[in-house]
Amino acid sequence: MATIQTVTLGCKVNQYETELVREGLARAGYRDALPGERASLCIVNTCTVTAEGDAKSRQVIRRLARENPEARIVVMGCYATRAPGEISVLPGVAEVITDKREIPDLLGRHGVVDPPDGISGFSGRNRAFVKIQDGCMLKCSYCIIPHVRPHLVSRPDHQVLDEVRRLVDNGYREIVLTGIHLGHYGIEWNWGRSKADWFRLSHLLERIADLPGSFRVRLSSMEATEVTRELIRVMRDRSDRICPHLHVCLQSGSDRILRRMRRRWGARRFLDVCRAIRDALDRPCLTTDILVGFPGETDDDFERTVDVAREAGFAKMHVFPFSPRKGTAAAAMDDPVPPAKRKERVDRLAGLERDLREAYLRALVGSRLQVLVETPTRGRGAIAARGTACRYVPVELLGEPLEVGSLVSVQSTASIDGRLVARTTA
Repeated sequence: MATIQTVTLGCKVNQYETELVREGLARAGYRDALPGERASLCIVNTCTVTAEGDAKSRQVIRRLARENPEARIVVMGCYATRAPGEISVLPGVAEVITDKREIPDLLGRHGVVDPPDGISGFSGRNRAFVKIQDGCMLKCSYCIIPHVRPHLVSRPDHQVLDEVRRLVDNGYREIVLTGIHLGHYGIEWNWGRSKADWFRLSHLLERIADLPGSFRVRLSSMEATEVTRELIRVMRDRSDRICPHLHVCLQSGSDRILRRMRRRWGARRFLDVCRAIRDALDRPCLTTDILVGFPGETDDDFERTVDVAREAGFAKMHVFPFSPRKGTAAAAMDDPVPPAKRKERVDRLAGLERDLREAYLRALVGSRLQVLVETPTRGRGAIAARGTACRYVPVELLGEPLEVGSLVSVQSTASIDGRLVARTTA
């Protein structure tokens, strides 16, 4: 039987697409190579958000070529789209897939007669990612992704619903909806139609929430302007099924820098969205991305970011120092922020994040929460397992052993070192 090894770099969409390829190849008789076993086919799904992502992708390809000298190495993903020539000359590379729409053809070349239109499992994970949308038409000045995934494509709702049903039937208790621009789900269907006939993310989310079974659904990264009143209403009305967690991308709290980034809103509008979410949902978890040290960012600009982050009360912040990305408008901008200053600002926000996170966790002490059990901790004293709460915080579970992958109701009792401690309830 032919063996495969897959390596994925980057986002949840990439992870989903790798799983789709794995499942398709399994239909043609491929199986995962065992530890230490050489693979006959290697699939590398690459990331190109940063130059570091490119470098990591090249390192992975070279390592696979050394460890699997007879293997065909197939490279896909955003780096493959952006620079196929750079990849094709690397050792062992037999094929470079420059467009994800070529995946069915790739599978056909490896003997797959009936390519899957979705997945039925997610190898090595207790939660399943479901890609519902691809492509981004925005032109943020720092981002390369619209250049490598420019085509807006939303999956038909019936296909998504079938996939969610299948995953739930196979034991997955958390479904994470993901896309390159999640909030643009359905937008290409609605051009030229009256607003009354639109079908958007809120409608899909409501239909998923109505499916039978024991599971919960979570949204991945969103733009603040796409967290609509209708979406918030669905999350409020179906709080039994939809996690009260939204990852809304801030990037900067300075309106001047947001304009240079070519973002579509100012800080006040962003905070208005956060306030609307808090008004509608019970102690929602708000997380974000912040890009520090963008060209021209002054001390005053940065202080505005600190103020907005504090007012938003984020439970978690992914903070990135700016690095110029060839092919983007920001790469050619003048007035760069010195590396030492970028690091200082990253460190400052990391300290703020710790404070905000502890405050949020303290506010959850005494609450009833739903936790997805992810890791058993046998032999670790009173801690029976670890998991993730509906509000996207880590939880240590006291008491009897629990089944990994199950959803349990707990009562939180304490906040310690960035996590909650809780006991299961009836």
